[in-house]
This record gives sequence, structure tokens and C-alpha cells, in this order.
Amino acid sequence: MYKVMLFLHVVGAVGMGIYAILPFIAGKFKQLSGAAQEGFASGLVSAGRLGQYALVLQLLTGGYLMSNSDAKDYAVSWMITVGVIFIALGALTGIIQGPLKRIVVASANAQSASSSIGKVQTISAIVFILFLVEIWFMTNPWLK
Repeated sequence: MYKVMLFLHVVGAVGMGIYAILPFIAGKFKQLSGAAQEGFASGLVSAGRLGQYALVLQLLTGGYLMSNSDAKDYAVSWMITVGVIFIALGALTGIIQGPLKRIVVASANAQSASSSIGKVQTISAIVFILFLVEIWFMTNPWLK
């Protein structure tokens, strides 16, 4: 069962890969026309939703892996640090959905979406940094 959960954990990490590329593709918004912005933002909303499902998969499989690992005894401080970063990732990935949906609506109504685009770019950069920090902590656990 441990190997199955580890496999699912890796699949979840791959699914969260949208957050690794989001800041780079969010920079393309200003180069697109209104209709293209609408379609692009709609696609990013769907990708973000898949990323959030992957985040839930990470939570479930990661909890199983930490609680059923015979080989390692993780430090409480490491678990708290990882948990706080994980919660911040979950919150910010949920928050970013709002500006993306506003871009879809504004583009459909031929309105300016520049403030929402700026928010998406800022939040996606923060999510990217947190994602990298989380990966670093996951690959370098603190042991008792």
C-alpha cells in the first residue's frame, strides 16, 4: 500500500506542476486580445482546478506516507513548517481563481482586465516560490 500511495503522491506533484509554469504563462496575458484573454483565462481556471484536486491528493497521500513510514521519524517542527506552507499554497491557489474568473468576465464584456491580470501575475509568482520551497522541504526532511 505504501508504494501505491507514493505513486499517487508523485502523480499529485506532477498535477501541481501547473503552479510551476503559471507565472511564466500569466505574463502572456497582456499580449493577447480580449477574446484570446477570455479563452486563455478560462483554460487557466480549469488547470487551476485540476491543480487544486492534485493539492488534495497531496494532502491525503502525504499524510499517509508520513504516518506509515517505518524508516523515518520526522521532526515536529518540519511537519509544522510543511503544513503551514501547504496551507498557504492551498489558500493562494484558491484566491488566484477569483482574478482569473474576473478576466474571463471582463474579456467577454470587452472591458479592461489589467488589474486582475496584475493580481494573477503577482499571486502566481508567490505560489511559484512557495511551491519551490515546499519541494525543497519535502526532499530534505528534518528528522528527530
